[in-house]
Amino acid sequence: MTIDRIGPLDPIQPGKRTGRADQVGGPPKADSVNISSEAQERAELLRVKEMAQAAPDIRADRVAELKEKINDPSYINDAVLNATADRIIGDLFG
Repeated sequence: MTIDRIGPLDPIQPGKRTGRADQVGGPPKADSVNISSEAQERAELLRVKEMAQAAPDIRADRVAELKEKINDPSYINDAVLNATADRIIGDLFG
């Protein structure tokens, strides 16, 4: 069995440089990225959404204020009960 050489290169001789790299024009340019205004707006919306999701669901100051109002006997009257009932009905059927 004989193995023939493939191509014009001699396996013993090192390859010669053809100088083609010198023919490519000028120094390499720096890479750059342009981000569209739409992408920037979406990134800002995503950032705000993540901040909102990271915020606690329970506002301790508001809970303390409501507890204080409920414990006050003069707070719960017919006007408060009617307003609360109206809001509940409005949310359910509004």
